[in-house]
Amino acid sequence: MFIPTRAAGLESLADFVPRAGKDYARDRNHDTGPARDNVSGLSPYLRHRLLTEREVVSAVLERHPLGSCEKFVQEVFWRTYWKGWLEQRPDVWRRYRRDLADQGLTGDYPSVTYDEAIAGRTGIDAIDAWVHELVDTGYLHNHTRMWFASIWIFTLGLPWQLGADFFYRHLLDGDAASNTLSWRWVAGLQTPGKTYLATAANISRYTDGRFSPSGLATSARALVEEPVPSPEAIPPAASAPVQGRVGLLLHEEDLDAASLCAEHPWLDATSGLVAIAGAADPDARSLAGASDVVRRFTASALENGVVRASRALNTPARILPNVLPATVLEWAASERLDAVVVPYASVGPVQERMLALDAALASEAVAFLTVRRRWDSLAWPHAARGFFPFRARIPGLLHQQGLSSRDNT
Repeated sequence: MFIPTRAAGLESLADFVPRAGKDYARDRNHDTGPARDNVSGLSPYLRHRLLTEREVVSAVLERHPLGSCEKFVQEVFWRTYWKGWLEQRPDVWRRYRRDLADQGLTGDYPSVTYDEAIAGRTGIDAIDAWVHELVDTGYLHNHTRMWFASIWIFTLGLPWQLGADFFYRHLLDGDAASNTLSWRWVAGLQTPGKTYLATAANISRYTDGRFSPSGLATSARALVEEPVPSPEAIPPAASAPVQGRVGLLLHEEDLDAASLCAEHPWLDATSGLVAIAGAADPDARSLAGASDVVRRFTASALENGVVRASRALNTPARILPNVLPATVLEWAASERLDAVVVPYASVGPVQERMLALDAALASEAVAFLTVRRRWDSLAWPHAARGFFPFRARIPGLLHQQGLSSRDNT
């Protein structure tokens, strides 16, 4: 369903743009099955930044007035909001990972075992079908993800953390922030006390009668937890050039080096860039690793990103065999690098990997710098509260990005 190249992402974007206005707003919540065309299908490309949020929103605004396509634009900004919110509260991520380690990836629960649930043997036809679709394709419709999480938590009585982990292992577009915080929202933790209850009537309506499951929970009592920490300051990222021989290390969260370097003009072959490498570790998503579908997509997307970076920046590039600090150090030594630059990775496994790499490079007197995209730097500070205050800032954020809709030109 999803070809892991930028070219395929651009083709999907061009196909979707005509439908990004009123058609999307009217039909986006319907899930008629895997061969759906009422949503963009761009999330796997955005998640790995084979496409960037800015270019996707720009393409849509060139075709539609903001008033017509605001629902789609808001959906793009939801992913940005989640990342900014978690960036300011990294302990929520660490708490989730600790909970998983404590629970283990197994167990018997009141109505169904965990193993039965992830095998699609709950006896609820809808969720069993969605399990198989997720495992086979690496994708689920966003509305379906909400139904799934609600049934998992409130009907099956399974821990939300195990459901979030199951999604994260299998979703091509899964990222730490969107996945973890969406599950928390359904459970009544993200907005304390506010849960999402899936109903047979709603499922039947928006699946065009494909599913109308019986026996679903009729109430959804919010889960409780220790208070969430107050927001922290967003860590700084590099904004000034470095001296000497520089290597660019790409990872699975940002694979469009050309647009990244365009935002940071000092990062090119004329100012010290001498080598490019790429390394990814999708299995770090979970104690159980990632699915084969996710592994294949990530590996191919990384290769595509590295090849394109080499061509665009006219710089030799290679894929590293693993993400171990020792491997990166060997690459840095072979290229006689004075500094390694990486795209900024938001809270999650890749950021944890970058922190370990920073320490390893420092021990060998190799500078380590992260460069963050302007899209994130502008938007993330406004994600300290709920989405509605953040949403109100979207027109201003678009203006700061130099993006105007057709009705404002």
